[in-house]
Amino acid sequence: MKFKKYIIALLIITLSACKTQKNVTNAGISTIATKKIISNHYNNSFNQKTIYAKINAKYKGKKASATVSVRLRLEKDKTIWLSATKFGIPLAKVKITPTRVSYYEKLSKTYFDGDFTLLSNWLGTELDYEKVQNILLGQAVMNLRKGKYISSIENNLYEVKPKKDNDLFGILFFLNPENFKVNKQEINNPKEKQLLSVSYPIYNLIEGEQFPKKIDIRAIDNKDLTTINIEYKSVEFNKELTFPFEIPNGYKEITLK
Repeated sequence: MKFKKYIIALLIITLSACKTQKNVTNAGISTIATKKIISNHYNNSFNQKTIYAKINAKYKGKKASATVSVRLRLEKDKTIWLSATKFGIPLAKVKITPTRVSYYEKLSKTYFDGDFTLLSNWLGTELDYEKVQNILLGQAVMNLRKGKYISSIENNLYEVKPKKDNDLFGILFFLNPENFKVNKQEINNPKEKQLLSVSYPIYNLIEGEQFPKKIDIRAIDNKDLTTINIEYKSVEFNKELTFPFEIPNGYKEITLK
């Protein structure tokens, strides 16, 4: 059961504003209005129709580790499709739409077909299609155009956070001053002792798009630490894609408790 969970985590993780102070602080980065930082972030949003990519994904948890190759097919705002192999041997397949998460895993001959609840439970934060897509694209998982935010300059990055603290969870976004893509984003749930941190150490310019080269994920649940490292090996945009997915006969359904 746990190995299945790790594979799916790999796949899926493989898956309004206020003005700031008017000082110039770190390394000559000019302080600009929070509204402008957020506007620049969305002006640099991914603007292609489809993605076809090959990915290396590494998982390390408390009791297990794994490395898999993943093929990603993504039609923006419609479908995320992933297929994982190990030494060329098929392991699992995932299909995500705005309303559904479906997968099957060959080793345990199990499948799931339902909403985002299971995925949200595994990663310790509420997820939906848009958030999963944004993680893969280097976009903020929360809609920064809703609510009120403040900003500052920290470690040569623009730090953006809600103006008012939330009693249930905290969120932080660190944006690169050169391309205004996310360098790091964190969602913290102190009550449940959960933290989801997603970092983007490298971006590549591909066909005019700033696209992540690597994604590093840290998920803390109480005292358990899980790390997932994703590296895009090749990326192509605007290919005609298909999303074949059929749960094999005889597989056992995973149900939520």
